[in-house]
Amino acid sequence: MGDTKIQLKFFSVPEWQKEETYLREQHKNGWEFVRVGGLGVYHFQRCVPQDVIYQLDYNTDSTKQKSEYIQMFRDCGWEYLQNYAGYSYFRKSASEMGETEEGIFCDDASRLDMMKRVFVGRMTPLLVIFFCTILPQLFIQSHNQIPESRGFFVLYCVLFVIYLIAFIQFGVRFWEFYKSAHK
Repeated sequence: MGDTKIQLKFFSVPEWQKEETYLREQHKNGWEFVRVGGLGVYHFQRCVPQDVIYQLDYNTDSTKQKSEYIQMFRDCGWEYLQNYAGYSYFRKSASEMGETEEGIFCDDASRLDMMKRVFVGRMTPLLVIFFCTILPQLFIQSHNQIPESRGFFVLYCVLFVIYLIAFIQFGVRFWEFYKSAHK
């Protein structure tokens, strides 16, 4: 078996915790995360299996003061890996984590703040596309009498369902986290 592997894996916008768990499990199985590229192509290299915590922070502003941003996490013992699609990837050995240390977020309020940044950075553009393109085109194509337009109607119906699922999924995750943070 080779010393590198590539896996195709997709995580939707609110599934950053699942992605962190996935990367941790890969490391426990002897595959160290190297980078992620376009369309969810994950690159790993063989390593000694160990428990390593991976954390993602959604912060599109991090590129403006990148060195200060990375240094802040480095000072807390986190290794910076890369930026991808607005997320910054960090890792730290589980053995280096203190008893009370939870990760790069120190409390529920900072986690909730990250969820809000994800909403503004990712969901707002999707909402604009949904309301300015998909809904109007769905209405137009449903009333179009040209036989060739039926294909477009089906396309916009599929897009409508995909966007609706993404909105519901993010909304449910956000609401669950919001409720748990305000108990």
